[in-house]
Amino acid sequence: MIQLPLSKLSNIGTTIFSQMTQLSNENEAINLSQGFPDFMPDSELLDYVDIFIKKGFNQYAPMGGMIALKEEIARKIENSHQFNYHPDSEITITAGGTQAIFTTIATFIKKDDEVIIFEPAYDCYEPTVELFGGIVKRFEMTAPDYEINWKTVKELVNDNTKMIILNNPNNPSGKILKDKDIQELISIVKDTSILILSDEVYENIVYDNKQHLSICRYPELAKRSLLVASFGKLFHVTGWKIGYCAAPKNLTDEFRKVHQFNVFSVNTPIQLALAEYMKNEDHYQQLNQFFQEKRDFLREGLSSTSFELLDCEGTYFQALKYNRISDKNDLDFARELTIQHKVASVPFSSFYKNKLNEHVIRLCFAKKRETLERAIENLSKL
Repeated sequence: MIQLPLSKLSNIGTTIFSQMTQLSNENEAINLSQGFPDFMPDSELLDYVDIFIKKGFNQYAPMGGMIALKEEIARKIENSHQFNYHPDSEITITAGGTQAIFTTIATFIKKDDEVIIFEPAYDCYEPTVELFGGIVKRFEMTAPDYEINWKTVKELVNDNTKMIILNNPNNPSGKILKDKDIQELISIVKDTSILILSDEVYENIVYDNKQHLSICRYPELAKRSLLVASFGKLFHVTGWKIGYCAAPKNLTDEFRKVHQFNVFSVNTPIQLALAEYMKNEDHYQQLNQFFQEKRDFLREGLSSTSFELLDCEGTYFQALKYNRISDKNDLDFARELTIQHKVASVPFSSFYKNKLNEHVIRLCFAKKRETLERAIENLSKL
């Protein structure tokens, strides 16, 4: 037998999302674990894809992406955040948000570079940093408010700090950064060479008339930041795996050096379809209201249960504290919920390195009304 080299990710197995979806399928449960819609995207968008395929746009796109789509992204960012990215030299189309995150880390993190992340954290950040020899420094945000103590964050910063990764709005907590948070961050990185990777894939899903404060709104941060976004979240097409990275030219030039040897380019007809579809701004400006109706429906349906509903300011995830129902750890409770009560969720401990258990689970409400009704019915019996 051939002796295999040591694993680069020896402690990594199948993601909790895959595990809970498999358990859901095995038990014919309602799957509110993985973050994908169970409804169709707009037929108009699908028609555009069909049109561009039949028109023959089926070969490689330019490495940085189709200019028509990049121009629409630049227009969207300018209208939303009053910041100008040059569409050709500062916006790169990627194979989803996760690829943009991976490529950013691969580009700029080397052995012993330190990267600050905020937990609960999306599960791709830490493994990718470790793949390239970096060291993760964590700040734990905790229930019920998931606030950031910036004084503690500042204590994590030293001469080896190369990058800070933000996720705003935050998956899974649904927390959004406020101006006071951004001002603290500006103070911390001032007079340093620290880069910021700003994961903003849920940027258009913010509730109660609150505002998403993109990193590019702040010139002091925009010059050192790589902004990542996703069309999967924007237009209910997570399986298309298409997103983008926006950054100043000097950072984009380096990003593309790695991007070209990672995926090179992203499928052409879908890029063109998205560009055409984005010309109507209502397609993304109405997203907040679309998902707020689903959030409010779920919260109202669970309001009379023993679950404690934590604040949900953004994303399409609702956090539930269940300590009045069970004293089991969150993984065991999530499994029990799936098997016995036929609703699949994700335990919050899976978003922490030390598996912090605060008796909190995450539900995805990017689902049809009838799906949410069935889930509410099952959960109301606890």
